[in-house]
Amino acid sequence: MLRTLVVAVFLGTGLALSGVQPAAAGAPAAQVAVNPGTGPAGSAVTVSGTGFKASTTGTVIVGSATFQFRTTATGAFSAGITIPAGAAGSTTITAKTSSIKASTVFVVQAAPVPAPQPPAVSTDPLRFGVGTAGGAMAAAELDEVANLAGESPSLVLIYKDFRQAPPLAELDAVHARGAEPLVTWEPWAWGGGVNQPAYSLDRIAAGDFDARITEWGQALAAWGKPVMMRFAHEMNGNWYPWSEGVNGNQSGDYIPAWQHVHDLVAAAGAGNVQWVWSPNVPYWGSTDLAGLYPGAGYVDVVALDGYNWGTSQTWSSWIMPQDLFGPGIAQLRTLAPGKPILIAETASTELGGSKAAWNTELVSYLAAQPDVVGFVWFHLQKEADWRINSSDSSASALRNALLARRS
Repeated sequence: MLRTLVVAVFLGTGLALSGVQPAAAGAPAAQVAVNPGTGPAGSAVTVSGTGFKASTTGTVIVGSATFQFRTTATGAFSAGITIPAGAAGSTTITAKTSSIKASTVFVVQAAPVPAPQPPAVSTDPLRFGVGTAGGAMAAAELDEVANLAGESPSLVLIYKDFRQAPPLAELDAVHARGAEPLVTWEPWAWGGGVNQPAYSLDRIAAGDFDARITEWGQALAAWGKPVMMRFAHEMNGNWYPWSEGVNGNQSGDYIPAWQHVHDLVAAAGAGNVQWVWSPNVPYWGSTDLAGLYPGAGYVDVVALDGYNWGTSQTWSSWIMPQDLFGPGIAQLRTLAPGKPILIAETASTELGGSKAAWNTELVSYLAAQPDVVGFVWFHLQKEADWRINSSDSSASALRNALLARRS
């Protein structure tokens, strides 16, 4: 009864209550939210709030940074802010007006660590190239080789047969790496064996594949960038259907087939193609190179394929690089004087000797030959483990040898 009387007295005298008015009973507390709630430092985000003092200015505080806002007649606001560059972890965001404040948390994500870039392509006169299982599109394999070797390959080996369209995407991928494609163009149906009469040398020279050859020539001409064309390689052996003495091919058939393919590609305007004539290293029983050479006007680069099989086969033994390549290089110099020489495929097994020593000797020997312009490592585990990293010592030796020739 007394409390009622007191209130009545106050009201009766006309006096007003003064000071900060508390929120009405049951009114929601101030809340603040951030969108998005997570991201890297430096992110632009939106802070919004409700339950603040109406129609007034306020401040958003993030670390030492402040941002101004103004509330609506209902005590709400929305403000764009930037998370400071130095913020880390769970970062508190506080919004306040003169009498009310509320906070939330923004989770700062660690900036992603950029993927390490592979080493650059070397400008050394002795170029380093590679062939891998995945080919030109296998970026991870090529990056692995670059990191093993300490430099990115400047030549990337590509294999295509006569059934396949021009590999423009692969050429683009090689070019994007700062390298040059070395296309091994094989006139057969891959996997069909040596006896493939449809792909005999006289059928090639007679024009059976002119449409496909012209298609390639036009595509390469339109592509426009340098490409090395290793057509019908290892022709002095007997394991491919374009070799003389197999698949119905007669002595003297190889040169007309080569010249016919060359002329069609040239007629299509593909002056950006360098023609690479690439026999196997001569061996006892191989076809004499003199009868297979198409002539200086049809060849830009002469090459050799040669492997150190070591004791991996019943017929093989360990052979050092100068013994493996020396006799063939001498023949190429006589047959094609002045032409640059490329080792288009090579590698060594671990079986029968020191692969590390072999790798060191290979680079040293080839670097000492002024007309040898490069070598292409066959980085595959196939008939033997030819990979650069078949052992740690092999990888280290090749890397050091390449570094030494750059020094």
